[in-house]
Amino acid sequence: MEQLEWVKRWDEALAYLEAHLTEEIDYERAAQIACCSVYHFQRMFAYLAGVPLSEYLRRRRMTLAAVDLQAMPESRIVDIALKWGYASPTAFNRAFQSVHGVAPSAVRGGGVSVKSFAPIRFHITIKGAEAMDYRIEKREAFRVVGISRPLEREIEKNFETVPSLWQQAAMNGTIAALAAKMDGELKGLMGISACGAQEEWRYYIAVASTAPAEGFEEYVVPAADWAVFSGRGTSQSIQKLEQRIVTQWLPASGYEYADGPDVELYLSPDPQNAVYEVWIPVTKRREN
Repeated sequence: MEQLEWVKRWDEALAYLEAHLTEEIDYERAAQIACCSVYHFQRMFAYLAGVPLSEYLRRRRMTLAAVDLQAMPESRIVDIALKWGYASPTAFNRAFQSVHGVAPSAVRGGGVSVKSFAPIRFHITIKGAEAMDYRIEKREAFRVVGISRPLEREIEKNFETVPSLWQQAAMNGTIAALAAKMDGELKGLMGISACGAQEEWRYYIAVASTAPAEGFEEYVVPAADWAVFSGRGTSQSIQKLEQRIVTQWLPASGYEYADGPDVELYLSPDPQNAVYEVWIPVTKRREN
C-alpha cells in the first residue's frame, strides 16, 4: 500500500505538469503534490525518469509543437513558439532543433520525420534482492565550516559547479585545511546540498567543527531524522546508491523526504575506493 500511494502521488504530479505545459510550470506546486521539496522533486524525477525535469518538459513541449506545425501549417511560427512558452523565436528554434534535429519551418505541412515523446507514467517494478545497508538516526543541529557555491534552481545546471568546486578544493589545499578543523562527532569530509524551501540554495564542502571559521564559511545543519546509507567505491558508485535510494528504498519505506539538506559524508575520501555515507532527511509518510 505504501508503494501504491507513493506512485499515486507522483502520477498526480506528472498530470499537473502535463496540464500546464503551455504555462510556466510552478515547480513548488508539482513538488507539493509529490510531498517533497522542489530540490528533492527534481532529484527524484531525474533518477526515476532517467532524464532531468527541464529536459523532459522541453521534449514534451517540442513534441506537441511539432504536432501543431504539421496540423496548422498556416500558423505563424512565432505564435506556436509563444503557445509553448518561448517569447523568443530564436530560443524556440534552438529548442526545437535540439529535440527534432530540424528547424520548425521544415516541419510545416508534414513530410518530415520528427520525434515524439509520450507522457511518462510511474509504476512499481520488482527489483532484485540486493541488500541496502541503512539506519534511521535522529540528530540535533550541528555546525560545519567550509566553502560553498550557489546552486541554480534547475539542478541540472549545477552538474559542472559541484565537481569543479571539489577539484579546486583538492588542488589549493582547502581539503587539508578543513581536515585540521574537524572536531565534531562526525569524522569525515562532507558534501552538503543545502536547498531547503526557506534558504538560498548552496553546495558546501565542509567538516563538523566548533573551531573558529577563520576565513571559512559557517553553516548549521538543522536537526532532523536521517536515513543513513553506507557504501564504498568511486563517485559513480555513490550516484548509483542515491538512485537506488530513490527508486527502490523510498517508495516502500514508509518515509518521505523532509525539507532539509542532503549530506554525503566521506569517511575515507580515496577517489577510487571511498568509504562514504549518504544522509537524507526523512519524515514518516503522511496518511491521506
